[in-house]
Amino acid sequence: MGTREEVVEIERLEESLLEKNEREDEEAVLYAASFREMEEGFVKYQTVQWVLYSVLLILAWGIGILMLLYLPVRRFILRKDVRSRTLYLTPNAIVYKVTRPVWFPCFGVLKKEKHVLLHSVADVVIEQGYLQSLFGVYSLRIENVGVRRPPSDDVKIQGVANPNAFRKAVMMRLSNMRNEILSRQVSTLEDVPHHLMMSPSMSLKHDPNPSGELLLMQKLEEVGSSVKVGSKHEI
Repeated sequence: MGTREEVVEIERLEESLLEKNEREDEEAVLYAASFREMEEGFVKYQTVQWVLYSVLLILAWGIGILMLLYLPVRRFILRKDVRSRTLYLTPNAIVYKVTRPVWFPCFGVLKKEKHVLLHSVADVVIEQGYLQSLFGVYSLRIENVGVRRPPSDDVKIQGVANPNAFRKAVMMRLSNMRNEILSRQVSTLEDVPHHLMMSPSMSLKHDPNPSGELLLMQKLEEVGSSVKVGSKHEI
């Protein structure tokens, strides 16, 4: 795995890119996912799951009975949760926002906002377990680039109405971004005199003012190379 300094530098580059593009992305929504169509199915799925856990815990000092009594409040919180969810794709990030009541709604709400920089996205995985399939509920899991963060840091979102369309939009945007970066590298090489021609990776290293996107891609490539070299030495 990459050194601690490389990981910190990559995270710093991501933060600077997010700050730079946050204002531009607020109105530039490329695709917005929906949750409202799946509200009933999601609430039923969560209710059945809660009841099953309650039945299993009935013999554990009465905890299961308390959970069953809490069920109406649980359903109320779930509906508020689903109706507040927003998930959309911008030119530079995937944004997920939700506002849900706390365990006892009279004590207020919890707000959560997650921005996933597209440069750190490896894939968008669509998952559906057996119980989810009974109610038509899907889960989206946004995988991070493996050299930076462990799989436990992946973002997982349940109840998206049309997960395939959202995944397609994200993958198309990622493909366009890679093509744009490649085009910039080719244009830069074409502008360099023939005797100074060098590989794209070398031109990045000697560029005194590389853009944030190119520098981030370079760092990810260097960390990935170090992982491969380390693996070969271990073998």
